[in-house]
Amino acid sequence: MRIHAIIVAAGSGIRAGGGVPKQYRSVNGMPLLRHAVLGLLAHPAITSISAVINPECRLLYDSAVAGLVLSAPITGGAARQDSVLAGLAALANDPPDIVLIHDAARAFVPTGVIDALLAAFDDPGIAGACPALAQVDSLRRGAGGRFSGSVDRDGLWRVQTPQAFRYAEILAAHRAAGPGATDDVAIALAAGLAVAITPGDERAFKVTEPADFAKAQAMTNYSSRAASGFDVHRFGPGDHVWLCGIKVAHDGGLIGHSDADVGLHALTDALLGTIAAGDIGDHFPPSEDRWRGAASDQFLAHAATLVRARGGMIDHADITLICEHPKVGPHRNAMRTRIAEILGIDIDRVSVKATTTERLGFTGRQEGIAAQAMASVRLPESEAETL
Repeated sequence: MRIHAIIVAAGSGIRAGGGVPKQYRSVNGMPLLRHAVLGLLAHPAITSISAVINPECRLLYDSAVAGLVLSAPITGGAARQDSVLAGLAALANDPPDIVLIHDAARAFVPTGVIDALLAAFDDPGIAGACPALAQVDSLRRGAGGRFSGSVDRDGLWRVQTPQAFRYAEILAAHRAAGPGATDDVAIALAAGLAVAITPGDERAFKVTEPADFAKAQAMTNYSSRAASGFDVHRFGPGDHVWLCGIKVAHDGGLIGHSDADVGLHALTDALLGTIAAGDIGDHFPPSEDRWRGAASDQFLAHAATLVRARGGMIDHADITLICEHPKVGPHRNAMRTRIAEILGIDIDRVSVKATTTERLGFTGRQEGIAAQAMASVRLPESEAETL
């Protein structure tokens, strides 16, 4: 099943202050929009993501999502409803099965909220699902600074995003809708679609007023963690080696159950170490044939996904390759670029170095290649405390 997420980020966000639209304001050193994107990227079921933006904010957008793998941004409209329709229409040539429609201002959605949304589609009669919180506070009407009556709160819900729908049905509903809908559930209900209520979460609040940024800041207090990794592979027959995701011509190959990419293996172990998640062998056992000859980029991507699932951010990755040959220098920038792509971070957060052992030891005798790696991440303090 193909699942695409649309992040609506075309609004002006003037109530939140700050001089720029709120989705581009920084929260703990990172734009609100980037927090939202990383939260969706962390969910393994989401296939692809696109954002709907105001083209006048293109430079802000490019800076906010630098290094992340997203579909091309889509030009939004004057109202949210127009922007969502633009985002949906852009997918028509290669439609997903399910689409999640999310507001950039709700940047801290736990993965469990998305799990519940997707589980709702096990019912074939459901066309959509929306996370919501039951209204528990008393409600009153008022005018002129005085209360004038009560409102029955039974059956009332506070809706959140992302809201999920079967793509073809919500696209048709949007195309048929009149103006003025408050959200996509309203459009779905007007079209006669069945929408399930799934559990929401208080952490998925909408940043609207200036004070909400203080709340968001408190939610994203991070602790830094660092860990190391080490790996070795010996030479065998072949005409190339894989190093840090790059195929390098050589007069021999590296022997291993997978593609024997010693650099990515060391970095994978380092990332897993930052969240105390074991080592590469725990997640990709060499006893399983399905990993025979496997590309190691998927190992590193898996480790990065686990970090993000904890709400973490990858700060830096550093690899040292230890060998006499092949020469690493000519391939260094390509290696850094590839690692940055896999991790979804800026290239200036990736370092690749090489050294020899002055012809001492097994690497000096050109019997194999070793690699050591360091990774540093930031984890929400509540997550760091449980490790």
